[in-house]
Amino acid sequence: MKQLRIGFLSTAKIGKKNWNAIAASKNCIVSAVASRDLARSRKFISECQRETPFRKLPEAFGSYRELLESENVDAVYIPLPTALRKDLVIRAAQNGKHVICEKPCAASVAELEEMIAACKKHRVQFMDGVMFMHNRRLEKIRAALDKNSIGQIKRINSHFSFCGSKDFHCSDIRVDSRLEPHGCLGDLGWYCIRFALWTMNWQIPRRIEGKIISSATNDAKVPTEFSGELFFDGGVSMSFYCSFLTAYRNWADVSGTDGHLRVPDFVLPIENNFELNNRVIESAKNWQPQQINMFNNFANQIFSGKSNNDWPMWSLKTQQIVDACFESALKRRALTL
Repeated sequence: MKQLRIGFLSTAKIGKKNWNAIAASKNCIVSAVASRDLARSRKFISECQRETPFRKLPEAFGSYRELLESENVDAVYIPLPTALRKDLVIRAAQNGKHVICEKPCAASVAELEEMIAACKKHRVQFMDGVMFMHNRRLEKIRAALDKNSIGQIKRINSHFSFCGSKDFHCSDIRVDSRLEPHGCLGDLGWYCIRFALWTMNWQIPRRIEGKIISSATNDAKVPTEFSGELFFDGGVSMSFYCSFLTAYRNWADVSGTDGHLRVPDFVLPIENNFELNNRVIESAKNWQPQQINMFNNFANQIFSGKSNNDWPMWSLKTQQIVDACFESALKRRALTL
C-alpha cells in the first residue's frame, strides 16, 4: 500500500497520540521528527518507537529547516504554538509539503489567509487537526438533521472545559499570550464554534457577542474562561462555554421546533453514540477511531491528486468566528459580520 511520509515539526505531547494514529492508519508513516534540539528529537522518536514502532526508524533533525527540506517527507504535522505556525506553514508549502496544522490554526484571520494562499499557490493540501470532523458519527447526525428529525433548528449549545492544575496556570503555553493569544477560546472554543458552523452547513452568523469571564493570573490578556453567543439568519442562535477552570466536559446540543439532538462527547467520543429525541442512536460497531480516520482521509486526498477546498474553508470560517468573538469581548459590545 502506498504510504504518505509525514514529518513532525515539534515533539509536543499531542504528537504521541497522532504517532499512534498514523501507525494504525496503514496509509501513512512517520518518516521524521524535528526539534530545535537534536537530542530531544531522538528522545521523542525512541519513546514513541518503544510503544508503537515503525519498521523504518524515523529520522531525527535538530532544526525545522532540515525536515522541511528533506526528500523523505511528503507532509508535515505542525503542533507548535499558534503564534509560531504561520511562517512554518508557508515554508512547508514552499518546499512542496502538505500540511496538517493543529488548532487554533493562526493568531488571526489575516495570518491564516496567508497560510492557505501559500498552500494553494504551491499546490499542497491544508487541513486542520480537528479530529471529530472525521468521525463517522457525524454522517448519522447530519442525516438526522437533514430529515428534519428535530424540526427547524432554533438553538445550538456546546461546552468544552477542563480544570487545569496549578502548574498549568503558571507555565502552560495556553496561558501565554505571546504563544497562544486566544487562550481557552482558541484551544477549546474552536471546537464549539466548529460544531455550530458544521451544524449550520457553514453559514456565518450575522451577529456575535463574546465575553471573557476569567483571565490568566500571570497574563491578563489570555482568557481562561469564555462564553459566546452567535446569531444566525433564520432565527437560529448558538451559545458556547469554554474554560480551563471547570471540570472536564465536552457536549453539544441542538434544539429544534419538534425535538432535540444531543452529543454527550462531541470532541472526544467514548462510545460514538448520540441522543435523538431522548433515544440513544448507536453508531456501527468497530468503527475506526476518529484520529485514524483523519490521517487516512488526509493521505487518500493527497493520493487522489485533487485538492480538497472544503478543509481550508472550514478552518478559515472557524478562525473568523474565533477572532470576532475575541474582538467582541475586548470591545465589550456585539459585532455584526
